[in-house]
Order: sequence, then C-alpha cells, then structure tokens
Amino acid sequence: MGIAHKSATRHRVVIIGSGFGGLFAATQFKDEDVDVVLISSTTHHLFQPLLYQVATGILSEGVIAPSTREVLKKVKNVEVFQGTVSDIDVQNKRVFAQLLDSTQTYDYDSLIVAAGAGQSYFGNDHFAEFAPGMKSIDDALELRGRIFGAFETAEVAAAAGEWDDVRTLLTFVVVGAGPTGVEMAGQISELANRTLAEDFRHINPKDARIVLVDAAPQVLPPFGKNLGEKAKKQLESMGVEVLLGQMVTNVDATGIEMKTQDGTVTRIDSACKVWAAGVAASPLGKLLGDKTGAEVDRAGRISVQPDLTLPGHPEIYVVGDMMSLDKLPGVAQVAIQGGRFAAKSILARVKGEPAPAKFKYFDKGSMATISRFSAVTKVGRLETEGFIAWLMWLGVHLVYIIGFKSRLSTMLSWAVAFASDSRDERTTTEQQVHARLAIAELGEKYHPSVEVPGLLKLSKGSAQLEAADGADAPALEKQSETPKA
Repeated sequence: MGIAHKSATRHRVVIIGSGFGGLFAATQFKDEDVDVVLISSTTHHLFQPLLYQVATGILSEGVIAPSTREVLKKVKNVEVFQGTVSDIDVQNKRVFAQLLDSTQTYDYDSLIVAAGAGQSYFGNDHFAEFAPGMKSIDDALELRGRIFGAFETAEVAAAAGEWDDVRTLLTFVVVGAGPTGVEMAGQISELANRTLAEDFRHINPKDARIVLVDAAPQVLPPFGKNLGEKAKKQLESMGVEVLLGQMVTNVDATGIEMKTQDGTVTRIDSACKVWAAGVAASPLGKLLGDKTGAEVDRAGRISVQPDLTLPGHPEIYVVGDMMSLDKLPGVAQVAIQGGRFAAKSILARVKGEPAPAKFKYFDKGSMATISRFSAVTKVGRLETEGFIAWLMWLGVHLVYIIGFKSRLSTMLSWAVAFASDSRDERTTTEQQVHARLAIAELGEKYHPSVEVPGLLKLSKGSAQLEAADGADAPALEKQSETPKA
C-alpha cells in the first residue's frame, strides 16, 4: 500500500535509516517547506559507540537508544515509519518497505540513504552463531547474557568439580583490536577483576582469561603506532592477552582457531567469544549499485559523487557507513556531517539556490577508552593518553548522546560504575541469549505476522497446525481470522 503525504505539492524527501546520518539530516529540515518521511527497521536511534557498555552492564539500552519519535517530535514536518526497505525504484522514485507481512510504498522527490552497516565476518557468516557482533541492541543484550552467563555457569561447574569446563567458561576471546574490541576487552577485564571479584563462592573471577586477537600488527591501527603501543601496554597491565598477527580461521561452540603468517595454527578453548572485527555496508548499497551503475566495493560501500549523490541520479544521496568517498572512515562524525550536507543541498535546490558542489569532512579526531580513567585520543597531530584523554572521551560522548534525560542517566550510571565496583545493568534472560539462534534455526518458517503476532503466519485458507491437536484447532482457527491491524 502507498503512504499518502501531507501535501501533494511540497517537495517530498525520504530518509532511510535512523542512525546519525538519517537523524541529523531529518532535524535539518525543521520548519522548512518540505515533507519528510524517515523509514527505519527500528524505532530507536542507536548511539553505537557505547554498545559495549550495555553488553558489560554499565548502561541500560534505553539510555543509548532513545525513541526516534521522541527525538523528532518537535520537527513537525517529519513523519516516522517503521519498516525494512526491501527495494528502491530509482526510475519511478519509489521506496518499498516491509513491516511484518505488509509492504508500504513511499514516493520521493529526493532520497537520503543512511542505512549504516552491519558486522562483517569476511565470508565466514557461520562464525556469527558462536561469536555475536556489536552492531545492535540485540547484539549487546545477547552478549551481556553470554558474558555474565559464563561466570554463572562456571560457578556451577566449579561446584561440581568440573575444572576443565571452568577454564573454558572463564576464557573470553575478543576478535578485533579496533576501538570496539579494545573497549570490550578492557571492560570484561574490569568486570572480572573488580565488579564480580567477590560475588562467587566456588570460582575466583580474577582467574578469568581475556584474550584480544587481531590479524593486524598493532592495536588501534587508525591511531598510529605510538598510541597503539600504549594501548597495548595498558591492556596487558590489566591482564589482557594481546595476540597480533593472528588470523581467525574457525570459530565453534567451545573455542576459536587462529593462524599466523607462517601457517602455525593454534586453538583457544573459550565458551564466550565477541566479534568486533570488520563491517559490511547495508545490502542497499549493492542494490543501488545494480540499479544506478555506481561502483560497490568489497565491503558493500557504494561510490558517490563529491556532492554525495549517485552518478546520473542527483536526487539520491548516500551518507555515512554506506558511502565510499576519499577513503573516509566509517565513524559517527562522517555520518553526521554527511547527513547535514545532504539536507542542506536538498533545501538549496528546493529554494532555487546553488547547492554545495563538494562535501568537505572536518576530522574531529578519534578516541577509545581502555579502562576507567584511561583512554587514548588523537586529534590531528595531537595525541593524548591516560586520565586527560579519558576526560576528553567522557565529554565528547556526553555531547553526542541524544537528549538531556539520556545524558543525565548516563552520567549517573558512569558515576556508579567508575566510583565503585557496582554495575546496575546485570539483568539477563534466556530469551536474550537464545532468541537470535532460535529465529535463525526456523529460517524461512519464521514469518511474524500482523494476523498472529509472534507466531508463524497462518494461511487464511487453512485452520491446521501440525503441532495442534483437535481440541486446540478451533481456537487457532478463530485467532487466524483476526482482522489485520
């Protein structure tokens, strides 16, 4: 079905994605003479750089993922719709999005594609079953369950005298020595050595083994050799084993295998693995490349013109992690500045003014926290590490958290976590840990429906469910006839 716009005469802008690029583009249209539709597969805006703090119990997911509707409630000319974009008709200027078992159609005059990126396993997608990534709230909550669950299971194993199992359960492997991997390894170390140190009776959490693995020759490659070496030494002082020049070749339920450049293969037995290596752009990059002829690189990023548009389609802008331009990094600042640039360009054209010819990125620097009171930052040629860098990290992240309420909640949670050994967000559920794998196992059978929320879709022409007996059939048949929402 098609979605009617508020006005049939005003310029229509469709934005795909509620990340930094999409959200900052949408706010740029406030009070302008255009109609804007923002489509996203989630109902929240995710502050991805702090996902690791959700996974390790410092922050709640609500703090770093405020409702998109709440964020945009004062931007009256922006409508927000949930849906996963499945196709884009670049000739007729239409976007198609799926929500449950329905398809919506959105017409546009200008299109901003800011669908972001997901985790890349470099062609080994089966690794995901045993080593979740760090790209969504679901990922963070699953990892929280796996991390804290490893300690709980180790306690049971120790009480039963199964010490080989205890060693496997208390070994944590983080793959990827970029900012996310470094931050995750540091926080697991702090969990084991501080937060959980006195909580168990049969295990000593301080015996946990935390391993950081990367095929690269140094930690934090974008930060340069000096800061990379300092970060490595800080991690090692916290008890983290840093294994560089090691390419992961296999991941299974009980461990991980790695190979060095000389071909030597080693294995680490570990029940809890975290994948923080590599990103792959949204599949929409390849889709647009096929439809417009634009080049798409190995990571799925689509090449854009200097003004962020696609060749032959000046009405289509691609921003953030999806775009390939001048080797710009996939960081929040690129998405924010790109989203604003695209919105300003569209408004200039609507007003009959000349649009900017080229996107110019202003690099505000890079930073990563290693532990409480310790971080590394690089702003231009200025390199900082230790407590001063940590304070800079705190300030910058607070600025980019959306909303006063979220900033206040974050500050309080940080105060508790950094000033004591306590972390409030330690609740985990079986559903958080196993739901992703259960859905994957169902495969094509899993089809959430408006008719029967949360169940496999029932055909209107059939009242049969193989798992249902005769007594249950009438109730199921009646439920399947519920009118669509």
